[in-house]
Amino acid sequence: MKPQLSLKNTNLNEKLTSEDYKKKLKPLQEKARLITHKCQSKKQSIIIVFEGWDAAGKGGAIRRLTGLIDPRLYEIHNIAAPDATERTRNYLWRFWKRIPEKGVMGIFDRSWYGRVMVERVEGFAKEEEWSRAYREIQWFEEDLYNSNIKILKFFLHVDPSVQKERFEARGNDPLKRWKLTEEDWRNREKWTLYESAIEDMLTRTNFDFAPWVVINGNDKYLARIQVLENFIQHCK
Repeated sequence: MKPQLSLKNTNLNEKLTSEDYKKKLKPLQEKARLITHKCQSKKQSIIIVFEGWDAAGKGGAIRRLTGLIDPRLYEIHNIAAPDATERTRNYLWRFWKRIPEKGVMGIFDRSWYGRVMVERVEGFAKEEEWSRAYREIQWFEEDLYNSNIKILKFFLHVDPSVQKERFEARGNDPLKRWKLTEEDWRNREKWTLYESAIEDMLTRTNFDFAPWVVINGNDKYLARIQVLENFIQHCK
């Protein structure tokens, strides 16, 4: 296991200027592009997991990560609630089906960690099920790692006031209003419960072979750069 992570240890006050962001973005994207070509030549697969609070900027970070990468070398999986068929199977079944082929990067916008976050907090999984999942997820990720797949997991963290501002901005923007639902507002009422579940997740699943990185999502410029920098460091 790696050193213990905590949301509380994340500096959410750090910011990056627009000028610095523009200077750093393209060179980092070029390095990310070269890494994926190198991985393809070596038949090395990569899995990147994105988790985070609603409106933390996962989509924007993913778009910048993949900005210069050959579309043939990555696939993005936007994970929603399981469908009727998936609910009849083990919760990991639908993720095994999405494991990338050799030399390809699989990006998961939400993931199997829903078992120990959403399903735990909302009561979709019994306590014995989500408690057991920490061990099952470790075995799952060890299997992937032992199959020559690099794994990196990001959690985009924001404070409640920033999330509220972004929700209100979405609600006032006709082009983004579709992103905001009553469920988003309802989930804010369970912030403390989600926070506790996230802390447990970071503590119990931060593995050397599949580490978590907590990203400062309060500043979207900084978050995108942090994602690229950590991707390059871990996958080079």
